[in-house]
Amino acid sequence: MNEHRPIQLGGTRELLDVLIRAGLIAVLVMFCFEVFRPFLSLMLWAVILAITLYPLNQRLGGWLGGRPGLAAVILVLLGLACLIGPLSLLGASVADSVKLGIHTFENQAIEIPPPPAAVQDWPLIGGPLYGIWSHASTDLSWAFSQVAPHLQGVSKTLLTQLAGIGTGILVFILALIIGGLIMAKGEIGHRTGVAIASRISGPERGPQLAELCTATIRAVAQGVVGIAFIQMLLVGIGLVVMGVPGAGILALLVLLLGITQLPILLLTLPVVIYVFATDGVSASTIIFAVWTMLAGLSDNVLKPLLLGRGVSVPMPVILIGALGGMLTNGIIGLFIGPVLLAVGYKLFMSWVAQPLADDKTPR
Repeated sequence: MNEHRPIQLGGTRELLDVLIRAGLIAVLVMFCFEVFRPFLSLMLWAVILAITLYPLNQRLGGWLGGRPGLAAVILVLLGLACLIGPLSLLGASVADSVKLGIHTFENQAIEIPPPPAAVQDWPLIGGPLYGIWSHASTDLSWAFSQVAPHLQGVSKTLLTQLAGIGTGILVFILALIIGGLIMAKGEIGHRTGVAIASRISGPERGPQLAELCTATIRAVAQGVVGIAFIQMLLVGIGLVVMGVPGAGILALLVLLLGITQLPILLLTLPVVIYVFATDGVSASTIIFAVWTMLAGLSDNVLKPLLLGRGVSVPMPVILIGALGGMLTNGIIGLFIGPVLLAVGYKLFMSWVAQPLADDKTPR
């Protein structure tokens, strides 16, 4: 038995060395993650933007004589010029709406103005709508005061997330700038991504895994989140210019409806009716109604242009990603959540189907 003891001690020492190394690596990884965590959302969104815009950057770089760096600078400047103004307007509107909402919940009171008498003269829906509106303007305050104590915690949490819209806009701008830097070194980034995927899944599956992640990110970011974001900007600008109460919150609801692939008319049609009821029929209200309706239907034109019809991720996955991302990371999570959850879903389903695809053993 003494002859086997040195072998056992040697094996124990090797196992102990492995455990110590693994523990040190785990501690290092945890420490690095804690240092990087404040920038996680920023970098994730920057990578998503870079992957999504990279084909456009390559095309523009080709037109500029093979200068992807200059193309990235132009794309970033164009993006900032197009987004800073509308996002600032919507951000200010959301801030005002959140301030008013917090004040309302703290006082547990809400008031709905009585309907104009002209509503009764509307064909078909005038009489019932006038009755419902009148009843709500007199009794909704009491109902709200009864329900508000039960919803106060949830509502304040949601309002707190919405209050971070200013931070979300800043993160979005910084992510666009960082995404431009990533696009300028796109070839190096692509090779690095393939190398990481090959290290994880092997040299055969690695390139396929990287291509699957890239295709999913572009499909969801362009065909779902991108179209919903454009519709939010179009509808939101009209709401802010028209002075609709809570325009920023309504624009975010447009974004959520667009991400979940629900018709924007569910929200824009009642808003148009409200504007006509309060401001009457005029040139400005007619232009607002036409603008809002066209913005709500713009996805029918944008989807073929942005290749959004090829998205093969179930809508419940997109919806859960949007809501979960917003609750965990605020406004910026509304964009990151659907993309990351879609990538995770596609990778998981690819892993589930892989043994069946590779099983060539005769039965």
